[in-house]
Amino acid sequence: MTADTTDTTDSTARTHDDGSASGRQRQSFWVARGLVPEAGPRRTLALASFVRQVGNGLYLISAAIFFTRSVGLSVTQVGLGMGVAAVVGLLAGVPIGQVADRCGPRGTYLVTLSAEALAMASLVLVHAFWLFVVVVALSQVAAASSEAARGPLIRGFAGPDPVRYRSYLRAIGNLAGGTSAIAAGVVVQLDTRAAYLALVLGNALSFAVSAAVVSRLPSLPPVKAPPGTSRWIALRDTPFVVVTVLDGIMSIQGYVLVFALPLWIVDQSHAPRWLVGASAVLNTGLVVLLQVKASRGIDSPSAAARAMLRSGVAFLIAMALIATTAGMPGWLAAALIAVGVVVHTVGELWTSAATFELNFSLAPAHAQGQYSGLFGLGPGLASAGAPSVLGLLCITWGAPGWLVMGAVFVVVGLAMPAVVGWAERTRLRYGVLAEP
Repeated sequence: MTADTTDTTDSTARTHDDGSASGRQRQSFWVARGLVPEAGPRRTLALASFVRQVGNGLYLISAAIFFTRSVGLSVTQVGLGMGVAAVVGLLAGVPIGQVADRCGPRGTYLVTLSAEALAMASLVLVHAFWLFVVVVALSQVAAASSEAARGPLIRGFAGPDPVRYRSYLRAIGNLAGGTSAIAAGVVVQLDTRAAYLALVLGNALSFAVSAAVVSRLPSLPPVKAPPGTSRWIALRDTPFVVVTVLDGIMSIQGYVLVFALPLWIVDQSHAPRWLVGASAVLNTGLVVLLQVKASRGIDSPSAAARAMLRSGVAFLIAMALIATTAGMPGWLAAALIAVGVVVHTVGELWTSAATFELNFSLAPAHAQGQYSGLFGLGPGLASAGAPSVLGLLCITWGAPGWLVMGAVFVVVGLAMPAVVGWAERTRLRYGVLAEP
C-alpha cells in the first residue's frame, strides 16, 4: 500500500512539474517573439495600457453617436462641446505632469485613471447641453492628465530596450482599438439606449480595471531635480517646444486614413465602399505586426529626426497615389488606394517610433511627466484642427489639396533634423546628460 501511494504521489508531482515546465515554455515562446513582455512591471503596465486603450477606443468611436442618438443633442452641439472640452483638456497635461514628477507617477496615474472612470460613468447622467460640456471637459482633463502621468511610468519601467517596449505599447494600443471597433459596431447596429448606456459604462469599467492593474506596479520614487532647476522647465525649453509644434503638425497624418480617406472613397472616387473598412483593417494589422520591427535603429534623437524625414516622404507618396484615383475605374482606384494605405502606414510606423524617442530622450528624468504633458499638446491640437484642415485640402480642393498636405509633411520632415540637432546641443542646460 505504501509503495502504491508513493508511486501515485511521485506521478502526480511529475505531472504537475511537466505542466509547469510546459507553461514556462509557452511563456518563453511568446516572450522570445516579442508578443508578450517578460513577467514583471513591463507586462503589468502593458496590460493596463491595453485595457485603457480599449476604453479610449470605445469612447472615440461611439461618443458622437451616443450623444446624438441617445442623449438627443444636435451634431452642432456635440461638435462645439467636444471642441471646448479638447481645449480645456490640453491645459491639464503640464501641471499634472509636474505633480507626477514631484509626487511619484504611479499614485498620480491611479488618481487620473479613477477620475477617467468617474467622468465616463457620469455620462449616463447627461441630459442637457451645459451638463454635456462640463462632463466631457472633465473627461478630457482626466485623459490628458493620465497621459502625462503615464510618461514617467513608461520611462521608469521600459528596461534595457526602451524603444522596443514603447513600440510594443503602441502595437497593443492599435490591437485594443480594433477590439473597441468590434464592440462599438455591435452597439451601433443594435441602436438602443440600453446598448449605448452599456457601452458607456463598459468604457468606465475599463478605466477602473486599468487602475486596479496599475495598483500592482511597484512605486517609482520621484527623481530629484538638480538644484536651481526651474519649476516649469518644459515650458522654458524652447527647442523642445519647437519639436512639439513640428510633431503636432506631423500628427495630422493620423487622421488621413480615418477622416479624409473614407470621405474621398465615398464621394470622390469609384472605389467600392467596403474599401473604407478594409483600409482601416489593413492599417491596424500592419501596425500591430510591424511597429516593433519598424522601431529598430530609432534609438537616439538624431535617428528619430531622420525617421521623421523618411515619414514625410512616405506620406507625400501615399497621398499622391490616393490623389490620382479621382475618375479612375473602381478596380484601379481600389488598388492604388490600397498601395497608398500601405505606404502611409510605413510612414506612420516611423513617425510613431520617432515620436516616442523624442518625447523621452529629450526630456530630463526629473521632469518626464511635465515634458510628456507638454508633448501631448501637439497631438491634442492636431486632433482639434485635423478635420478642418483635411476637409479643406483633401475634400474641397481635391487632388491638389492631397499634394499640398503631403508637401507640408515633407517640409516638417526636412525641418526636424535641424531642430532636433538644436535641442540636442542644449540638453545639458535642461538636465539631460548621457541618458538614452
